[in-house]
Amino acid sequence: MIAESTESRIVALEEKIAYQEQVIEDLNAAVTDQWKEIDTLKRLVANLLDEVKEMELAARATAGREPPPPHY
Repeated sequence: MIAESTESRIVALEEKIAYQEQVIEDLNAAVTDQWKEIDTLKRLVANLLDEVKEMELAARATAGREPPPPHY
């Protein structure tokens, strides 16, 4: 009787461990995918910031070269 109880407890623990290992693997995969997405988004934001800075510089450069309006 005691051996059966111990054996059933061991089996239950092994099942829990197997389930937890699967959950850990699933979570690890999800975190890995999220980091890849974050890295992609960081690159996109950096590229957009560079483009905005270039557009600002170009706008400033052309704004200074505009001739005065004709009523001057």
